[in-house]
Amino acid sequence: MRRAPVAAIIATLLMVAPTAFAAGGTKADPAKGKQLAEQICAACHGIDGNSAASANPSLAGQHPEYIVKQLNEFKTGKRKNPVMMGMAAPLSPADMKNVAEYFSTQPAKNRGASDKALIEAGKKIYRGGIMAKGVPACMACHGPSGAGIPGQYPRMGGQHSAYTLAQLTTFRSGERNNNTVMTDIAAKLSDAEIKAVAEYIQALH
Repeated sequence: MRRAPVAAIIATLLMVAPTAFAAGGTKADPAKGKQLAEQICAACHGIDGNSAASANPSLAGQHPEYIVKQLNEFKTGKRKNPVMMGMAAPLSPADMKNVAEYFSTQPAKNRGASDKALIEAGKKIYRGGIMAKGVPACMACHGPSGAGIPGQYPRMGGQHSAYTLAQLTTFRSGERNNNTVMTDIAAKLSDAEIKAVAEYIQALH
C-alpha cells in the first residue's frame, strides 16, 4: 500500500532531469566529450568510464541526463565534494552534455560481488525492500538489472560496492542532500543492510 505514493514522489522529483538535459537545445557531441574525459575525468573515472578505484564511481553506461544533473549540482554546490566541485566549475552546459554523452555510450564492465556472503541479504532488500521499515524495493526505480530508467533513475548495476556504500551512508547522515527520497530511504537502513545491498548492486549486470 505504501509503494505507490513513494513511486509518485520519486517520479515528481526526478522527472525534471530530462527537461534540464534537453533545455540546451544543441545535440551532444561525444567526440568532444571524449577529449574532455581524457583531459579531466580519466584519472579518477577511467578513460572509458570504468573506474579502477572503488572509491570513484564508474560512469560507463550511465544515463547522460543523470551525469549532467550531478555535474550541475557539483558546480552550484548543491552536491558537496571538493574535488568534483573544482572539476565541474569550469565546465559549460555544452561540456557537461558532451562528456555525459561520451560516457553513456561506453560499455560498463561486469564486476561480480566483492563479498558473496552478502549477496542473498542484499538481493532481498534490492528486490523486495524491507516492509517492516517502510523501505521500498530498490528495483522499483533502478530496475531488476540495475539499468535504471533514462531521464528518471540512474543506472546502478555493476557500480563499485564501496562507492554505493559511501553514498548511501552520506544520504543517511544528510551529508549528501541532493535527493530527499534517497535521504529518507537511507535513513531507515542499518550499516549491515547498506553493505549487503551495495554488494548486490555491484554484482548486477
